[in-house]
Amino acid sequence: MRTLRARWLQILTHVAALLPLAWLAWEYWQGLLFDPVQAITTRTGKTALVLLVLSLACTPINIVFGLKPVLRLRRPLGLYAFMYAALHGLTFVGLDYGLDLDLLGPAILDQRFVLAGFATFLLLLLLAITSTRAWQKRLGKGWQRLHRLAYLAGILAVVHFAWLAKVGTEPLRYGAIVALLLVMRLPWFRKALTKARHQLKKTEESPADLTF
Repeated sequence: MRTLRARWLQILTHVAALLPLAWLAWEYWQGLLFDPVQAITTRTGKTALVLLVLSLACTPINIVFGLKPVLRLRRPLGLYAFMYAALHGLTFVGLDYGLDLDLLGPAILDQRFVLAGFATFLLLLLLAITSTRAWQKRLGKGWQRLHRLAYLAGILAVVHFAWLAKVGTEPLRYGAIVALLLVMRLPWFRKALTKARHQLKKTEESPADLTF
C-alpha cells in the first residue's frame, strides 16, 4: 500500500498514456472509424505530440512549483511519445503506402511535412534507445546534452503538424507552448524562477506580522 501511494502519479501516467490507444483499438474493433487509416494516423500523431510536450514540461513544472516527483515522469512520457510516433509512422508506411518503397521515397523527399515527421521519429528513436540507465552511465555528462535533443524533436513535431494541417491555429498553440518551455529552460530565466519560488516559500512559512 505504501508503494502504491508513493507511485500513484506514475501509475496514473501509464494509465492515461495508454487510454488513447485502448480507445482507438476499441473503436476500430467495433467498426466505428469511418476512415480507419486516416483516424489512426491522425490520433496517434496528435497523441505523440501531446505526450512529447508533457515530457518537456516536467522540468519547467519542477522549476516553478518545486515538484520533484514530476521529474520521474519524463522518461515514461517520452517513451510513450515514441511509441505513438512509431505507430503513427507504421500506419503511414504500412497501411497508407503499403510498404511500397517506390512510393515512399518520393513521399518522404517531396513532401516537407513527411520529411519533418521522419526527422522527428529518428530523434525520438535515438532518445528512446539511450534512455536506459546503462546508456546514461556509458555517456556520462554527454547523456544530458544528448537528451536536450528532445526539444528539437518537439520543434520538428510542431513543424510537421503545422505543414500537414496548413490551416488552423492548433499547431501555433503547440508551438507557443514548446517555445515557452524552451525559454523556461534558459539559465537566467530558470534562476529567476527558482529564486522567486524560494522567496514565495519563505513568505508563506514566515508568521504573519499583525498590528492591532
